[in-house]
Amino acid sequence: MAHDSDTVSATLALVGPRLRRVREQRGLTLTHAAARTGISKSTLSRLENGQRRPSLELLLPLAQAYRVPIDDLVGAPEVGDPRIRLKPRRVNGRTVLPLTRPGGIQAWKIVIPSAQSDPQPRSHDGFEWLYVLSGRMRLVLGERDMVLGVGEAAEFDTQVVHWFGSTGEEPAEVLSIFGRPGERMRLHAKHDIVEPVH
Repeated sequence: MAHDSDTVSATLALVGPRLRRVREQRGLTLTHAAARTGISKSTLSRLENGQRRPSLELLLPLAQAYRVPIDDLVGAPEVGDPRIRLKPRRVNGRTVLPLTRPGGIQAWKIVIPSAQSDPQPRSHDGFEWLYVLSGRMRLVLGERDMVLGVGEAAEFDTQVVHWFGSTGEEPAEVLSIFGRPGERMRLHAKHDIVEPVH
């Protein structure tokens, strides 16, 4: 029993540093995190410093705000089936199939209908990598307007105004990998567009 108690205490002692690391990876201050969760800034600070024992009532809203499984916050061991349960959903007229669990770098398979060819550019923090699995994809990136075919890829900073969709001729299937600041997939990127891999 004493060993179990020691294990629990050691696990709980690591929760604070994990909370701080995840918050910082999301680019959030304590003030932002408090606003998102409804937990006071002082409580969040004490949690991260190990001065407050984490409870389910505190960890649940943090897991939701940081978009990570609660297991990631408490360091639960990964056991069982490693396969991800693929649940397609409709997002802005597209079929999106998540290939990763929430939190960290995200990957999706996106099916873009042929009718979705009217650009609606936007920008946001992050970095995206796109790979065309089937069909042809139109990519608008800043002042550039291009078409990518099967086996072609593009990577870019999403702070650049961008949009990707169909050419209007046929549906396209695209693999998208997206990371927020601090979650780069590569150590460097010299060009916006990556040449096709043959």
